[in-house]
Amino acid sequence: MSLRIVVTVKYVPDATGDRHFADDLTVDRDDVDGLLSELDEYAVEQALQISENSDDDVEVTVLTVGPEDAKDALRKALSMGADKAIHVEDDDLHGTDALGTSLVLAKAIEKAGYDLVVSGMASTDGTMGIVPALLAERLGVPQVTLLSEVSVEDGTVKGRR
Repeated sequence: MSLRIVVTVKYVPDATGDRHFADDLTVDRDDVDGLLSELDEYAVEQALQISENSDDDVEVTVLTVGPEDAKDALRKALSMGADKAIHVEDDDLHGTDALGTSLVLAKAIEKAGYDLVVSGMASTDGTMGIVPALLAERLGVPQVTLLSEVSVEDGTVKGRR
């Protein structure tokens, strides 16, 4: 049996940089370095831990929606041990809200195929934390939040909150 885990990740402005808004009222990402959201790093680590502890063949795919520079977040996740990366890049998505982002992520996840989706609890730039719930709703799957431990055994996800 194989297990396909998709981890959603976000490329965010470095919180230590001088952040401000652009003329279109979105975060100006040109004047500050970006990186993989720290909370998404935890999600990648969790997926890799599931893979390491599984007797099954596990494939970990990281997925992001964002501008060309978002590839840096994917590279970081791949260097951590993820197997594959998917980057949805479309200039028309610039400034998209959580509803739009969740729709694009859901379509990409459906196309990639998945058995389990892992997300950080929020992004470190917006900190809304709503995208994982919207994503679960769009995919028609249950959502389990704020887990401190996660395991997958015989096709069953178990967690501790």
